Amino acid sequence: MSDWKTAYRSFYYETAEEPDDIVLPPSETALLVIDIQNTYVAPKDDTAENARWSGFFERMNAKVIPNTKHLMDLCRSRGVEVIFARIACMTEDGRDRSLSQKKPGFNYLLLPMNEDESQFVPELAPQDDEITVLKTTDSALTGTNLRLVLRNMEIKNVIVAGIFTDQCISSSVRSLADESFNVVVVEDCCAAATDDIHDRELETINMIYCHVVQREDIEGFLT
Repeated sequence: MSDWKTAYRSFYYETAEEPDDIVLPPSETALLVIDIQNTYVAPKDDTAENARWSGFFERMNAKVIPNTKHLMDLCRSRGVEVIFARIACMTEDGRDRSLSQKKPGFNYLLLPMNEDESQFVPELAPQDDEITVLKTTDSALTGTNLRLVLRNMEIKNVIVAGIFTDQCISSSVRSLADESFNVVVVEDCCAAATDDIHDRELETINMIYCHVVQREDIEGFLT
């Protein structure tokens, strides 16, 4: 087990008492995998830009993708719902996208839902009748029926994995917490553009919106 009870503490929680043990009954728990899509792990066209993102690519291929695969396999074997959220628009020209995805720069995203670049990486593809929601916002709850789906399945706890820690992960976690779901973020199944951004965002959301843990911790939480 990791030191999740004391790790990733911000100023607000430096002196707070340790949280209670986490208990995740499989029938009341879902794993939510967010945005680990082909477009994000594809090499950049520009050599300099590709080098700038090399740390992210290394973390994704060496840690996040294999760890998330292990986590998905564990959850499936224990009867935990595995749910996916991916960025994808319903129109070819992206006119249904949110404003944030139409702005120029990194966040400009034109990912028609049937295009290969908008699909999950092959190692993490949904199986059988596992649910996928399509989103044109950062939060997996905003503009989707995920909230209703979770309530219909009587889910109380959500394990979160995916990218980017400071964007869609953080936004989804905050939305889930505001809806009174218990949220667990799996640190080594997530990534931001840099490890520094990743760590700082986890410190911000830990203890108030979620608990930040390691993949190795999850099996011990499932009862």
